[in-house]
Amino acid sequence: MTRAVERNARLRIYGVPMDLGQNRRGVDMGPSAIRYAGLQKALERLDWTVTDCGNIAVPGIEEVSNWPEPARAHHASAIAQASLRVHQAMRETIAAGDYVIFLGGDHSIALGTISAALYQPGRLGVIWVDTHGDFNTPETTPSGNVHGMVVAALMGRCPPPLVIGERRLSPDQIAMIGIRDLDPLERNALRQSGIKVLTMRDIDENGLADVLRAALRALGYVETLHVSFDMDSLDPMFAPGVGTPASGGLTIREAHLLMEMLHDDGRVRSLDLVEVNPILDDRNRTAQLAVDLAASLFGQRII
Repeated sequence: MTRAVERNARLRIYGVPMDLGQNRRGVDMGPSAIRYAGLQKALERLDWTVTDCGNIAVPGIEEVSNWPEPARAHHASAIAQASLRVHQAMRETIAAGDYVIFLGGDHSIALGTISAALYQPGRLGVIWVDTHGDFNTPETTPSGNVHGMVVAALMGRCPPPLVIGERRLSPDQIAMIGIRDLDPLERNALRQSGIKVLTMRDIDENGLADVLRAALRALGYVETLHVSFDMDSLDPMFAPGVGTPASGGLTIREAHLLMEMLHDDGRVRSLDLVEVNPILDDRNRTAQLAVDLAASLFGQRII
């Protein structure tokens, strides 16, 4: 099933300057870096009516050192508080019938976006593009970083307060693309989960186009797609400004092809664009690439 995106459709942008889900400072400046790289203008050139709704409030790390949290889930209460605000913004966007991009911040913002996207009319499918599976729990995590627990939490596998909303993501609603860096216990859990996991080896052997088609087939019939795109899915030679780089990732053309094909599919309503860390970047290269990829997802074409 595909559908054309109407011209002059409304698209919202929200920033979520979250750096609580991981342990390298600077990713909270990601929304500003992506805006500076010209996201709104790039989308307006594609005939979108764009409203930048500003940033969603996130507690600062200096405020939350004494907040209660589950063992081995650092800053979980503060992340949950911000995620509830993200969830509400997504629910309001759905009610208005708008498209939306959420700019991270670390990948823990998806606790709010995807938990709310489950309230879209019709069945939701999630395309998760990342070097990591983010399928740890407080019991399996080596680090205690919540950005590595997001998918598990969305499925109800983590304790409160990390479970947001009343609906849970099921394994047949998510397909992962570009995975290449898993913790040992996380790897075992993913193998048993029922999630379609398409690794960089799958891309190397079969090509990106066939891998994306396999991901969409695994999702079955869905009416709406949410794309959660971690910039560390790209090889760090192309996207150096990320907090958890791993060599052997997507090329620029593979990432663009992914976004172009998802646009052609016509079912994408929402996008997370996360983990840009301008402190670690080279002249805002990673943020500019994030803008270019968002433009490909929302209609930019070579010809």
